Amino acid sequence: MYQRCPGLDNGNLSSKVLVCPGCGTEVEIFSDEVMVRCRKCGRNVYGEKEPSCVDWCAAARRCLGEERWRQLKGKD
Repeated sequence: MYQRCPGLDNGNLSSKVLVCPGCGTEVEIFSDEVMVRCRKCGRNVYGEKEPSCVDWCAAARRCLGEERWRQLKGKD
């Protein structure tokens, strides 16, 4: 695994605030995340799938590691 993504451009990283469907707490999710866990109730909060390096970068599998790559590709 790489220490830093070889294709990373921090200028493309963004975040948004979503509302937990379980308890209504605001949670922050970054554009490179598919899911975050609500700190209040523990429920998984899913963001919209946006194109990421997993979709186009040849180094993504090595960069992220097999397990994380499979999760993001939906192969689990």
